[in-house]
Amino acid sequence: MAGPIQTEAVVLRAMKYGEADRILHVFTPDHGRRSVIARGARRPKSKLGGRLEPPSHVELQLHEGRGDIATVTGVSTIAALPRLRERLDSIDAATLACDDVGRLFGDDEPHPPIFHLLVNYLGQLDRDLDASRPERQLSFRLKLLLGAGLAPQLGACARCGSPGPLVAFSGEEGGLLCGQCSPPRGFAIDPALPDAMRGAIGSPLAAAPTMAARVGRQFDRALTDLAEHHLGTKLRSLRIDERRRRDAPPAPAVEPTA
Repeated sequence: MAGPIQTEAVVLRAMKYGEADRILHVFTPDHGRRSVIARGARRPKSKLGGRLEPPSHVELQLHEGRGDIATVTGVSTIAALPRLRERLDSIDAATLACDDVGRLFGDDEPHPPIFHLLVNYLGQLDRDLDASRPERQLSFRLKLLLGAGLAPQLGACARCGSPGPLVAFSGEEGGLLCGQCSPPRGFAIDPALPDAMRGAIGSPLAAAPTMAARVGRQFDRALTDLAEHHLGTKLRSLRIDERRRRDAPPAPAVEPTA
C-alpha cells in the first residue's frame, strides 16, 4: 500500500502514544493486520477518537508515507456495536476474538473470509445474548484455525490412521489418537469431544453445538495446543468455568433460622 488508501477495518487494539495520539492494530479484508496511528485521537474535541475504540467496525481513510505505520486521515462508523459494550461477557468474548485474529494472522496478508467471520461474530455478540457462550467462542476459534490452514484430524488416529476407538488428543500430532498411540502423547478426552469438534466444523457459527463444561475445556485445550505446535502462536485460554457460573441462575435466598 502507498499513498491514500480507503479500507474497511475492525479495530483490534488501541494504545496510547505520546501526549494525544493513539496507535491502533486493525484488521482489514485485503491488507490483513495493520498498525496505524491516529494523531490527536485522545484530544477531547477529536473527530477520530470515539470512533476508533475496539472492536468497532469502521471505514478508514489512511495515508501511507515512508514509514511503516500509516496515518488515519478519516474514519466513518459501519457498526459501533453499542449493545455489545453494555455486557461484560460480550466485551470479554469480543476482546478474545480480536486477540485471536491478531495473533493468528500476520501483517499485509489478505484474508477476506477471516475478516467477514470476525465481523459476523462481533455482530452476533451485539445482537444475541447467547453469542458469548463458550460453545460459540470455541466454534469461532476453530473456524479461525481452519482459515489459517490448520484442520485437526478427527476421523481417525492422527498418528497411525486407525479408526479407533479414539481416546486422546495431541496438538503435536494434529488431532485425535487411538489407545495404542496416545501414551505418552496428548491428553485423555471425554468421549463427547470428537462429536463436539465435528459438529462445530459442520455448523454455522450461530448454530454451534452445546456441550458440557468439561468437554468445552478439552475443546479449548485442543485448539490452543494445535495453534502452539503448528502455528507457533500461544492463544489465551477461555474462562469456561467462570462463564458457566455467570450463566447459572442465582442461588435461592436462605431464611435465617431462629
